[in-house]
Amino acid sequence: MEPSNHDPVVNARLNYLAAAVPKPVNYAYDPPAGVPRSSGKYVAQTVAIHNGREMLGKLSLDTNGFVLTEHETAVKDFYDPDDVKSVYYPEVERLLKRVTGAERVVVFDHIVRNPVLAERAEKGARPPAKVVHNDYSLKSAPRRVRDHLQEEAEHLLKNRFAEINVWRAIRGPIESSPLALCDARSLDLEDSVPTDLVYRERVGETLGFLFNPRHRWYYFPRMQRNEAILLKCYDSKDDDRARFTAHTSFEDPSSPPNAAPRESIEVRALVFWAPEVV
Repeated sequence: MEPSNHDPVVNARLNYLAAAVPKPVNYAYDPPAGVPRSSGKYVAQTVAIHNGREMLGKLSLDTNGFVLTEHETAVKDFYDPDDVKSVYYPEVERLLKRVTGAERVVVFDHIVRNPVLAERAEKGARPPAKVVHNDYSLKSAPRRVRDHLQEEAEHLLKNRFAEINVWRAIRGPIESSPLALCDARSLDLEDSVPTDLVYRERVGETLGFLFNPRHRWYYFPRMQRNEAILLKCYDSKDDDRARFTAHTSFEDPSSPPNAAPRESIEVRALVFWAPEVV
């Protein structure tokens, strides 16, 4: 991994929800005329974001909710969905099994982000997500298992499962709009706000977050193509381990003035462990 020559901390503005009520609603498509794409009101808060490269050996999925790992890939074109599904999905499944010790991993979708292509509506790219959020709630996480593994779902839901995102640079190094990650130990359930995510055919639920000065943020400067962040967005195990991890892109004040637009891909996976022997 690239040696870190970045400052140990940067101060940057993150967009938090201003209030928990009324329940915020986000649309995953262009909503009907007169309906806002997002109903939540957001407020920018300046926070310290620590250089996670200085913590590499100390981070864990179950303690902090995220880790950075080296991970080579044979994918030639991350903007080609067939290449991603046939080559990258199996690579990610093997990576997650190795890191988590899980019995089974099912990758179910991916998102490519590139603000230039998103502006042109090309290659299915989206811009970086600029609000503090988590991809699942207590309600929507089990529903994802039922959506994708219908017949097996009730059996699988009896044992521990998680939803983990794998995030990487399509082209490195990442120079702009990097990903900020909130240490799960600094999150309080009262900080989280269930938020409706409206698709054309269904309504999902994510989490937004209210600002709390206890939140401790990290990022990994100048991520390369052979590095991957594992980000735990849900864990069914309700003990002291990380269950959610708030995250967002941010404008890095240390980005060079001619910084390349961020190009990244995130893959989302269901992760299942074998039944625990009591």
